[in-house]
Amino acid sequence: MDKAAFLKNDYVPLLATINPEIKGLFGKMNVQQMIEHMGYAFRQASGLITLAPTNNVEITNKMYRFMMSDKPFRENTPNLFLPETPLPLEHSSVGESLSALKKEIEHFVSVFAEDTQKRILNPFFGNLNFDEWVHLLYKHGAHHARQFGLNSFEGIEDLEIKTTQES
Repeated sequence: MDKAAFLKNDYVPLLATINPEIKGLFGKMNVQQMIEHMGYAFRQASGLITLAPTNNVEITNKMYRFMMSDKPFRENTPNLFLPETPLPLEHSSVGESLSALKKEIEHFVSVFAEDTQKRILNPFFGNLNFDEWVHLLYKHGAHHARQFGLNSFEGIEDLEIKTTQES
């Protein structure tokens, strides 16, 4: 699968299929908060949000190896830069949040299209190039898709959306 093409073309439409009223299978975010959280991740990936590195080189290298693996993020994986409770909403509706996310994804792609050698610091995983950011964003997106009942990005047409009551 071309993960960059998926993120650019299919990710937002996939998120739009999630019933905004369902409760996540884990975590504290609702659907709109998750969408806006992913927008934050794309802003970070395009260099609009800069954060200082958190680890020493040895730990960063270990975290990088995990990031580049196919192992999923654990449920409720904490982010030291975000509060324990979800951030306040930036937009008035899920639709507006999805539109904003689409723009953030397009901006991310354009930043690296302008400079194919560019690297942008991720505070946990190190200085990442476009392909590494794509892998991380895909992995992060899959984590939050699972949070709301989407089990995989593969075979999008076969995905089932489940509520916590059905699980």
